[in-house]
Parts: sequence; C-alpha cells; structure tokens
Amino acid sequence: MGLTVGGAGVLEAQRRAHFGARAGYDLDVDEFAMGAQVTVPVTRRLDFYPSVDRYFIDPGSLWSMNADVKVKPTPRADWLYLGGGLNVMRRSVGPTDDTDAGFNMLLGVETQRGWIHPFADGRLTLSDANRFMVAAGLNITLGRGSSAAKAAPTRR
Repeated sequence: MGLTVGGAGVLEAQRRAHFGARAGYDLDVDEFAMGAQVTVPVTRRLDFYPSVDRYFIDPGSLWSMNADVKVKPTPRADWLYLGGGLNVMRRSVGPTDDTDAGFNMLLGVETQRGWIHPFADGRLTLSDANRFMVAAGLNITLGRGSSAAKAAPTRR
C-alpha cells in the first residue's frame, strides 16, 4: 500500500507544472547567469520548457530567453531528458544593442522525488555566436496534490 501511494506521489509530481530557479555558467560568453524556468507537461513524456537567464556582465547587460521542449526518452528513465528549441540573446553596451537568435539542443537530469527537486542541464545554442551553457537549480511542483500522496512514506 505504501509503495503504491508513494509511487503515486512521484507520478503526480511528474504530471504537474514546475517552476524553478537556476544558476549557470556560459562557457563561450565566459560569464555567470541566474535565471528561472517553467516546466509545463504536454504529454506524459513531453514538456514545454521556457526559461530566461540574466548574465552578470560589466559594462552593459546580457540576457537570454529560451522556448524549449523536453522529451523523456523512455518511461524508465524519467530522470533524463533531451530537448531543443529556440533562443534569443540580447546584449546592450552603451548605445549598442545586439540581438542574436538561434536553435537550442539540451540534455539534462532531474529527480522526480518530492515537491522540491534538483536538476542540471547543458544547453548548446547554435547561432551566429555558438554557445554552451551548464545550469543547475531547484524545481518546485506547482498545484495541490492529494494529501494521501503527500503524507505517505515511500518504502523500499
């Protein structure tokens, strides 16, 4: 009984939207960034995954927006995701503004245990200035779950 209810809590968390905070490092821009993302389930193995990152540069400002999808390749590997999508990066320094659009490819891992769970991913952006960013953070499951699933201990 505990295994079933505990497992139901994990499945319930997987099918709910998530909001998360992230910290990352762009190896090509050579800068740190902080950002946020939302995970919105579309099907059992496909999620819409928009995100935004603000880089800490001086002088000027640099930010990046992504509209990606995540795919869980197999039901047994629900902790692994692959994906891709679109990216827009904007840099402003003094009177100069530069906007670059590109395509993303990503690979990541995320535990599905609990209502707050860690993730890490790598994103390759193909554009006029190709970039690779690694990021990690915490996702929070949004919405109310059943009290039985929240309260039930998971037994192994």
